[in-house]
Amino acid sequence: MSRQDGGTPGIPETQGDGAATGGSTGDAAGGPTAGAAGGPTAGPTAGSTGGSAGAPAGARRGRPRSEGVERAVFDAVGGLLDEGVPLAELSIERIARTAGVGKATIYRRWTGKEELFVDLLRSMEPPDPVLSGTSVRGDLVILLESMRERGVAKRTSSLLHNAFAQMQLYPRLWEAYHHTVIEPRRRLSLDTVRRGMEQGEIRDDLDIEFVNDLLTGPLLLRTVIRPGASLEPGLAERVVDTVMEGLRPRD
Repeated sequence: MSRQDGGTPGIPETQGDGAATGGSTGDAAGGPTAGAAGGPTAGPTAGSTGGSAGAPAGARRGRPRSEGVERAVFDAVGGLLDEGVPLAELSIERIARTAGVGKATIYRRWTGKEELFVDLLRSMEPPDPVLSGTSVRGDLVILLESMRERGVAKRTSSLLHNAFAQMQLYPRLWEAYHHTVIEPRRRLSLDTVRRGMEQGEIRDDLDIEFVNDLLTGPLLLRTVIRPGASLEPGLAERVVDTVMEGLRPRD
């Protein structure tokens, strides 16, 4: 297959785990998309000739989504990580073989391992919080509760713990996760604090980033710095009410 693995720089693609021994089976490794002697097809959208060599090109935009395929790929990556396979050794070829799909099937959905891995982590987290847009106090509780749930999930899931521990070794992968998952939630929190200032629920003489740090700091402390600290139900409400008591506008 002419397409090279689009993995994260610094996460080398291993070459010794390919299942193919000939030019026609390298993509599918016996998976459901394998073609006849003329070479593997690239899935239901590929033509009947020419194999899969050109299928991945430009396929990221408007790619077809299949929950079954995505779940098989996610399960394959999760299973390999649970078995102790280092992230650096998770080649697209190895993932495809474990999932029982062709490499072209993976490349139609993800540009490479970086994007696939971030999508996997996103799929394992609680859904993004939905805010009411009315009560600032209530929306802040929702945001902090989402952080608490994520912290609990990371503690109780060996896969998440392992994945995050390894991901931090690769700056570009860690940056991609923050850009696509963490930063949008942070902006949502900042917007909520700003709304609280505009509506008179929070003092407007303070820096928005500083206020946000006061609110999110206790949750981050307990999930990152003190991973054994309590994340009991009701913690989000206690943090918001305690911090906002000191942030009320002065008479």
